[in-house]
Amino acid sequence: MSILNKIFGDPNEKELQKIKPIVDQINKLEGKFQSFSDDQLKNQTNIFRERLEKGETLDQILPEAFAVVRETSKRVMSQRHYDVQLIGGIVLHQGKISEMKTGEGKTLVSTLPIYLNAITGKGVHLVTVNDYLSKRDANWMSPIYHFLGLSVGVIQHDISYIFDPKTKPDENEVTVEMENLREVSRKEAYACDITYGTNNEFGFDYLRDNMAVSKGQMVQRELNFAIVDEVDSILIDEARTPLIISAPDSESSTMYQTFSQIVPRLDNEKDYTVDEKMRAVSLTDDGIEKVEKMLNMKDIYNEGGIMFVHHLEQALKAEILFKKDKDYVINEGEVIIIDEFTGRPMPGRRFSEGLHQAIEAKENVKVQKESRTLATITFQNYFRLYGKLSGMTGTAVTNAEEFSKVYDLDVIIIPTNRPLKRIDKVDSVYKNEKGKFTALVREVKKRNEKGQPVLVGTISIEKSELLSEILEREGIKHAVLNAKFHEKEALIISNAGQKSAVTIATNMAGRGTDIKLGEGVNKLGGLCIFGTERHEARRIDNQLRGRSGRQGEPGETQFFVSMEDHLMRVFGSDKMKAMMDRLGIEEDMPIENSFISKSIESAQTKIEGYNFDIRKHVLDYDDVMNKQRELIYKKRKDILNITEKLEKTDEEVNKENFPELLELKNKILEMFENQSQYIVSIHSTENRSSWDTKGMIEAIHKITFVDSEFENKIKEIINSNNPDEEVRSQCTDLIFALLSDAYNKREDEIGYEAMRQIEKMVLLRNMDILWMEHLDSMESLRDGISLQGYGQKDPLVEYKRESYRMFQSLLSGIEENVLSSIFKVQIVKKVESPMENKNIKTSGGSADVSASSTGPQKKIDKIGRNNPCPCGSGKKYKKCCMGK
Repeated sequence: MSILNKIFGDPNEKELQKIKPIVDQINKLEGKFQSFSDDQLKNQTNIFRERLEKGETLDQILPEAFAVVRETSKRVMSQRHYDVQLIGGIVLHQGKISEMKTGEGKTLVSTLPIYLNAITGKGVHLVTVNDYLSKRDANWMSPIYHFLGLSVGVIQHDISYIFDPKTKPDENEVTVEMENLREVSRKEAYACDITYGTNNEFGFDYLRDNMAVSKGQMVQRELNFAIVDEVDSILIDEARTPLIISAPDSESSTMYQTFSQIVPRLDNEKDYTVDEKMRAVSLTDDGIEKVEKMLNMKDIYNEGGIMFVHHLEQALKAEILFKKDKDYVINEGEVIIIDEFTGRPMPGRRFSEGLHQAIEAKENVKVQKESRTLATITFQNYFRLYGKLSGMTGTAVTNAEEFSKVYDLDVIIIPTNRPLKRIDKVDSVYKNEKGKFTALVREVKKRNEKGQPVLVGTISIEKSELLSEILEREGIKHAVLNAKFHEKEALIISNAGQKSAVTIATNMAGRGTDIKLGEGVNKLGGLCIFGTERHEARRIDNQLRGRSGRQGEPGETQFFVSMEDHLMRVFGSDKMKAMMDRLGIEEDMPIENSFISKSIESAQTKIEGYNFDIRKHVLDYDDVMNKQRELIYKKRKDILNITEKLEKTDEEVNKENFPELLELKNKILEMFENQSQYIVSIHSTENRSSWDTKGMIEAIHKITFVDSEFENKIKEIINSNNPDEEVRSQCTDLIFALLSDAYNKREDEIGYEAMRQIEKMVLLRNMDILWMEHLDSMESLRDGISLQGYGQKDPLVEYKRESYRMFQSLLSGIEENVLSSIFKVQIVKKVESPMENKNIKTSGGSADVSASSTGPQKKIDKIGRNNPCPCGSGKKYKKCCMGK
């Protein structure tokens, strides 16, 4: 306990004491709801909704709502919420993080705040780390919600479901009864009271909604309340990985292959240096000279330019810093990234800035085209869009500062239902990796012989396969989990507590599944967990330990560490290794000392702080982009909201029936007014005799036709004896009158409804295209802004200043493009935004968009909405191509 806690008291304990009276209220209500019939219990949802409509708050009905969920769970699940689970549920409802140890029933805890918040009808999202868990948890917990009259949707990578029970979920929590999940549209799944899905799918759907060309294409509602399961994995580990929807760029290059053949011929130390702490590699002068000779260049920076230097740097990183079977695997000719925290392959996700292509060239697989970003957002900024956010995990307190500063989330440690009996031993430290594995296998064999189950956690696929080979040679039967198949791994991991079971798994394989002990295992000491290496983050080590000792069961954990491990090598193990050599310590002889374990944890704390600084740095820059993104997305949404009725109505669309559509016209007229003022201002100097009358007329002509009568009028005004300001005002009024008259004539020609459709299409199209170009420009600005530091300027301040200027330029560019095209657009068979009718494939942190062909376009005269569609479908125009 810290000195501050001794003086002021433990803040966590104070929070728990505030919650205790609410738990007492819930417990007092248990008898009341036990006496209710099923119909009476079900009707409580309607009663709660009526009370909310009359002005009561969620906090006021919380005790009764939680008591109703507890009673329902007892009836349909045969599970009763413990008091500590009630505490966890209250913390989640308050918009905080519940840290609950493994096996304490987080999935059941979530049903309490989910139900309470879902009865408002605004929607609740339960966010999981993979598709399997979202299916499993929805199927597992939905009987509670269904009994109480709430609907449950499930969002998957390429399909969506609604819970429609046909069978009762069995006692095996690993299996998913798919017959209870009925396939529906994505929009229907989001319209449910409760929606389960992964962080990737929720984020990608948000981006896709903001690329939609009609309100009907949007699937999400307003982001009301989200509970993030394994919140540390999603909001911390994945915080630096942006979600990106991209399109293949037209440019392709063979330079990746060229540099992939050059880099292996360079020598370490002489031609390049490696900084493992910073995870960076740099060319020496000798190295640069050698590369220039290979390329037959005198100066790569001048002759090759920035593109050559960029490819060289990425090839160096790919060759030196990124290792096969550790950072990535090759699967069916594709480079698949391995998540450093979970050990899971992440198909579809790609390293940015050409690094992925450099690795593809290094591994001699097909080099994919680079991409252009269409839409992007970080998880940090996506989850901050929710009205209320909370999370649950077994390991959050070590990152409490980051949760507080970035997400405004407090971490509350929830007491265990039963006292923890697990024994966490100090680290066993060895001179080298060979000695470490020899000793580890010896310990595994000893426990296996007496029947005690063992789970060995590794940090990479490579290490798990190496350990598996050693165990095979020793004749020890075991299962290996490389975290490739979520459902299969959950089944295997759930059996890891059976007698004599030996399981090797990457750190987080099967996360979310409890390991239940087999018969007689308690007497053997419970589940024994060995870690083969310390991770950079203490949380990951604690997660591995947390697999053992659930619900007061016995267990033991220990980490086996060698001086050759990455963490030890980077953070000063040289002195310790030299000491072990001097003392003549055998390679498989351990040193077990609490001082060494504390030193390792101290190194982990430093790395965590460093990684937090990096994530905070990323967020500081992304916050600038986020404000711009929100404004552009709001402008798009306003346009879609205005035109929403066009998609649904069967009425004749005219000014009388749909006056609100004039908002679109008013936007265009406002642009005409701005442009009229701008044209006059840039062509009128202080001296009237030097005003550029010809340039002024040409600028107007770029927008619409200018006849000789108009030219004569504007010349007459400029040549008058009136004061300059009055002349400028008269010119502006004349130009605006010309543009608005021409616009009204165009509307008379093609019709009220068609004009509104053109306005919508032109506004969205130009906004989307220029926003995409703006994203490219912002990325280039971000890449080069660090150079400002050399000029004694704060790069972030300069980035904010320059990005503001660029954003103002974007807004004016949208206006200019809209006005230059609004008179030129013709009604065609199919009018679409560059974001419409794309084949968008998403997985992991990025998405690819491939444009589909729209075929030949046919010019059409004014068409009545009830006339036959000119596409030849036989349908009415309003039911077919109108508005597409």
